[in-house]
Amino acid sequence: MTRTPATKKHSVAAVLITQGRHRFYTLTLSADILADTCFVIVRDEDPIEGFQRLLSETRAKNIADYIDNGLGTIPTSVILSAQESADFQYDSKNKTASFNLDSKSFLVLDGQHRVYGFRLSKSNLRVPVVVYAGLNRTEESRIFIDINTEQKPVPNELLLDIRKLAQIQNDVESLMGEIFEMFDNRTDSPLLGKMSPSKRRKGLISRVTFNNGIKPLLKLFSEGSKDEIYGMLSAFFGGFIRENSKNSADLDVTNPTVFKGLCLSLPEVIQRVRDKYGKEYTIENFSDIFSEMFNNVRISNLKTTGITPTQFSNHISTALKPTSIF
Repeated sequence: MTRTPATKKHSVAAVLITQGRHRFYTLTLSADILADTCFVIVRDEDPIEGFQRLLSETRAKNIADYIDNGLGTIPTSVILSAQESADFQYDSKNKTASFNLDSKSFLVLDGQHRVYGFRLSKSNLRVPVVVYAGLNRTEESRIFIDINTEQKPVPNELLLDIRKLAQIQNDVESLMGEIFEMFDNRTDSPLLGKMSPSKRRKGLISRVTFNNGIKPLLKLFSEGSKDEIYGMLSAFFGGFIRENSKNSADLDVTNPTVFKGLCLSLPEVIQRVRDKYGKEYTIENFSDIFSEMFNNVRISNLKTTGITPTQFSNHISTALKPTSIF
């Protein structure tokens, strides 16, 4: 339903804050007032004045659903610039701010998807807001740039680590998290000391790299327990690491390309083990298959600058074919 706010004055408690040469006001607004008084300029619609990116309805709908499920909280302030039509005024004695309830009262500098989500939401929450007053378009643009360049997103590795603590993992994430921790903690893990749970670090396998490599393989283990999956993968990586060392190939399994390329080759390597040894998926049997691979592959091909995981896997596949030397 389209809201049509009346053109009248609204007053709310507010605090004036000064930072350097900038003055702004902190306050809270109900979600419906926020939705009724804010607008966003999109560059595709207004190439002269616009500086905001295109809005994603899907993202806004996800925010609305998150709010409406009754469990969501979004404490981050929406940042606005009061426009001339707002007639924004601050009463320092009573510590209140007043403004017109006009559809173009506030330009959104940060939080446009939250505002869009509030508009789609069935709930009417109180929303923390920061309001700048008296800015021109140049100043608004500079603040927008400052907000979007100085704020750094939380690394995906840390988010994956925290999702477990927050108990919001899905079944696949939970399974991959448990397997990751087995490789990270078990004394028999061939990757012990090579894992990084919460950040991306050179020489270590992050959760993002691990998940990207392992997730496509889970369909191979649809009926396996986490211990069975770990056992298979442990023997696989252990066999590779053993033969890599024997052949002085110096291929770093923690390198994302090497790790993902190995994961892509897993189905074919498993088939070779099965053909030769049945379902005896031991580190020794995987080592035997990788020994054949190292005998038939040019190591330099696996170290080519810019090689992709798929190309890495293809080299392994070619080397596993009978009488192939390349």
